[in-house]
Amino acid sequence: MKKNLVLYILLVFLIAVNSFFLFNYIGKNGNNGQKGKGPGSFIVKELGFNEAQLEQFREKSQGHHETMMNMSDDIRDLKDELFDNLSKDSVNKSTIDSITSLVGEKQKAKEVEAFYHFKMIREICSDQQKEKFKNIIKDGLHRGGLRGQMPPPPEGAGKHSPPPQED
Repeated sequence: MKKNLVLYILLVFLIAVNSFFLFNYIGKNGNNGQKGKGPGSFIVKELGFNEAQLEQFREKSQGHHETMMNMSDDIRDLKDELFDNLSKDSVNKSTIDSITSLVGEKQKAKEVEAFYHFKMIREICSDQQKEKFKNIIKDGLHRGGLRGQMPPPPEGAGKHSPPPQED
């Protein structure tokens, strides 16, 4: 009986802790804490868009996020396919070249999509907002805009073998 009592107390405690965590994580209105966050709302807030600009921004931005996410998913799938070849005893160089070329094409398309999205944002800005927008973009590119990308290692660091040469 005493063993079961300890287990019941532990179970109630874990349920309470999990409930508290889920309540705080999901949020009170069930929006997963995402309302008012993200690059779009940051730019709108920083530039101080008026209602007309905000409406244009929403209208023209529709689908941009989904397009970027789809492109990222495609790139991730291609990279998974590429690195699945690590476990194979023999690797066909043309397969690796093909997959990496596809990754490059998808990444290029993603950069072009981002460029034209930023260009669209700039077009709806006033002259004063354009200057501020220019500074936001430069700051983002120089600081945190390249999330997940590391600088190349110093020369000579991390010695590794080169890719196999074609015969």
